Amino acid sequence: MRLLLALFLISFVVAPQQAHAETLTGVVSVIDGDTLKIRGQRIRLHGIDAPESRQLCETAEGQRWRCGQQAALALADMIGRRQVNCTVRDTDRYGRFIAVCRQDGVDLNGWLVREGWAVAYRRYSRDYIRAETEARTARRNIWSGRFDMPWDWRRAQRGG
Repeated sequence: MRLLLALFLISFVVAPQQAHAETLTGVVSVIDGDTLKIRGQRIRLHGIDAPESRQLCETAEGQRWRCGQQAALALADMIGRRQVNCTVRDTDRYGRFIAVCRQDGVDLNGWLVREGWAVAYRRYSRDYIRAETEARTARRNIWSGRFDMPWDWRRAQRGG
């Protein structure tokens, strides 16, 4: 009886940690600037938000450019066809895994923000605020001109 009770208690302590410590490894497809796919499973990159694929930004001179598409292409170029390791932290309301993904020791979430292809998603995390400050100060990519925060752009597309 004691053994069953101990196993029952251990399952409550260990199971939630295992659910969030899952690692997905493989060659990825880039869906957009903050979403990958490994073996059919969609992964949303933790703590960041990239411009949407159809989103436009403006250069300092006022020219519009497809910043969302360019963010996805920059990520695809960075990754190439090399293997990526994603450590799952959670799942979102759409059933996607929320993860920090790394390749050859590089935190891809942080790389996107530091390079100015995404912003720190403060609503969910404070992990990448320093990287965003670095990109904004250096005026990298989306920070080189004007843009709507991705969450504001999505809201406007939905009509409010």
